[in-house]
Amino acid sequence: MKITVLGCGLVGGPLAVDLAAERSFAVTIVDIDAGALKRVQDRARVETIRADVSDPARVRELVGGCDLAVSAVPGKLGFSTLQAIIETGRDVVDIAFFAEDPFLLDEMAKAKAVRAIVDCGVMPGMGNILVSRAAAQLEETEEALIYVGGLPLVREWPYEYKAVFSPTDVIEEYTRPARFIEHGRMVIRPALSDPEYLHFPGIGTLEAFNSDGLRTMLTTIPALNMKEKTLRYPGHAEKMAMLRETGFFGKEEIEIHGTRLSPLDFTCRILFPKWKLQEGEADLTVMKILVRGKSGGKKKVFHYDMLDRYDAENRIPSMARTTGYTATAVVRLLAAGLYDHQGITAPEYIGRQPECVDFLLDQLARRGIHFHAKIEPEG
Repeated sequence: MKITVLGCGLVGGPLAVDLAAERSFAVTIVDIDAGALKRVQDRARVETIRADVSDPARVRELVGGCDLAVSAVPGKLGFSTLQAIIETGRDVVDIAFFAEDPFLLDEMAKAKAVRAIVDCGVMPGMGNILVSRAAAQLEETEEALIYVGGLPLVREWPYEYKAVFSPTDVIEEYTRPARFIEHGRMVIRPALSDPEYLHFPGIGTLEAFNSDGLRTMLTTIPALNMKEKTLRYPGHAEKMAMLRETGFFGKEEIEIHGTRLSPLDFTCRILFPKWKLQEGEADLTVMKILVRGKSGGKKKVFHYDMLDRYDAENRIPSMARTTGYTATAVVRLLAAGLYDHQGITAPEYIGRQPECVDFLLDQLARRGIHFHAKIEPEG
């Protein structure tokens, strides 16, 4: 199978390396950054192409000769890139965190007989799949709560954070209004709102706040109450809210001494070097999921917990592992012919098929990523 990976960033590079370990896959990775491409080529059996993937016409050209594409581009390019791939009739696994509704491309994907799996990371991604798996075993889903975060192992002032995926997408988490379900109705709250503290063994106390991570689950999971929250070290959310409310994340250009630029561009130029996860710096990814409901007249609660850490031997950040290896597991799911739905697939569609969930969990466990599940009666 010929696979083209678009994007060689913090997640795209390790993702391509993992796929290249499969002898039946011929992997090509594309990016504008020659240095990033060289680092991947030094570690794996891959072909590299230096190209700008912001042009949909170029994307169509790049994926035209492959069997399957993986989109690991920044969120601002995600929707147009996905559309360009579908237009070529190629299957696609997508991990771009774009704001647009992916189901706008469903009719096109069906007409092209394309299997297009979107939001295919850790969250959105595996979180959706596990919530869906639990909900399928319940007659009524009363509540689904998802807490997830990627953090540097070492907490340093002033930001107490390092970007473990695309920094521009991190800022999107702090600006995009958070949608969740409350008493069966959609509620919209500002990102970073409703902070709460949770204790995690081996990590300590983390702060959880509203973020817009439910995405397709808002319409596909029939839960009375459902919420996704992002985890950070305590104090980080207040600092980001201050920057946002002051206007540092604004996208409208302003003029400064004859030069026009957006506050966001200025902020990114200042923040990103300070947020950069340096080579060898350790990070961790933590996830906690609770799904409550009724089955056979009895109340049940499903627990899923995951804690993953930096792979020091292979120098792969945890967020790259948990996000990228979810995507590569789905690629293998498609290659094995275990999932054949044509059109746009939200991750929770996969969660409705137990054999697919088991396949993905096994693939992740082989790479040292373990989701610990527990079901117990409630009340």
